[in-house]
Amino acid sequence: MMGAMLRLLTAGESHGPGLVAVLEGLPAGVPVSLEGIARELARRRHGYGRGGRQRFEADAFEVQAGLRHGRTIGAPVALTIPNVEFEQKYKDLMGPEGSIAEDQKLTRPRPGHADLVGSLKYGFDDVRNVLERASARETAARVAVGALCKAFLGELGVDVLSHVVQVGKVKATRVKPPGPCDLAAVDDSPVRCADPEVSKAMVAEIDRLRRAKDTVGGVFEVLAYGAPVGLGSYVHWDRKLDARLAAALMSIQSVKGVEIGDGFASAGRPGSKAHDEIVLDRDGRVTRRTARAGGIEGGMSTGQPIRVRAAMKPFSTVPKPLATVDLATGKATTAIKQRTDVCAVPAGGVVGEAVVAFVLADAVLEKFGGDSLAETRSNLERYLEALP
Repeated sequence: MMGAMLRLLTAGESHGPGLVAVLEGLPAGVPVSLEGIARELARRRHGYGRGGRQRFEADAFEVQAGLRHGRTIGAPVALTIPNVEFEQKYKDLMGPEGSIAEDQKLTRPRPGHADLVGSLKYGFDDVRNVLERASARETAARVAVGALCKAFLGELGVDVLSHVVQVGKVKATRVKPPGPCDLAAVDDSPVRCADPEVSKAMVAEIDRLRRAKDTVGGVFEVLAYGAPVGLGSYVHWDRKLDARLAAALMSIQSVKGVEIGDGFASAGRPGSKAHDEIVLDRDGRVTRRTARAGGIEGGMSTGQPIRVRAAMKPFSTVPKPLATVDLATGKATTAIKQRTDVCAVPAGGVVGEAVVAFVLADAVLEKFGGDSLAETRSNLERYLEALP
């Protein structure tokens, strides 16, 4: 994932030796806690409906470069996350050397996954080459890097959090989005829902689909508080903040839809009910009467909280495998069955926080620059002081 100022590269396969993440462009002097990175990785592993892998995948990680004595040094930050099963179970299957027998190849692609198209595109006769990289395991690397971006944004007064608003047919109707002080309560929910009663209904929905030997998707919402006005641009299509956020969220495995603010609901409203009227507050400052635009107008942040949602489809590995065609024989059959979760929408929200933090950090550096945190902060403060 590449931005205007930050560059992120991840590498690694789901059951390979491990994951690698390199983040380039973060200013020097950003305080980073290893405990903070570990905490973000733990948040990604939790959530009702997760599978067996989460019980033993501790996401131990090592920072290989870019941090010294708890602060960034302006150089690329590199992290590795080993896969604990590799040596015991997958070394022969996924190692960089050797070969596998014909009967070990996976040739029955799953509907809804990258298996078939990836194999056709790259000319593979073993869909494992595709599914290992296309796996959502890769998001662990992005969450680790997202912790770095959150640390940078936090020093500038920007907080990013998420919550689940829908699992299957169960939707949360809470009007007021949770704020930074509500994050602990959200994380205490088994499905990361801010409404305790809806949370219970979501758990029941996951249980229902588990009993039916099926999987379920849903919707999570990411909120960013404290983002200054003017991030992004209306001038160029590829610098619009909402476009960058949408692209980043759509890059998350299983995400099939993104909306900014009230998004699709606004399509059914008249213009008089769709926009945020500009008014003066009691102190004579310009503000908005509502928050329908999700904190972004014309591709730029408005200074209001940024609010985006992403819809996740159900997992394509279904306990009752779907129909497919065996690429080796050309005959109709059923899809391969990989270990999977029933629902990962709560974890999806944590990944959503990470990619949103990356985009916002990139936009902040594009707007305010700075080789050090102190310089970026100074530039931001001068900008805010100059606003009318």
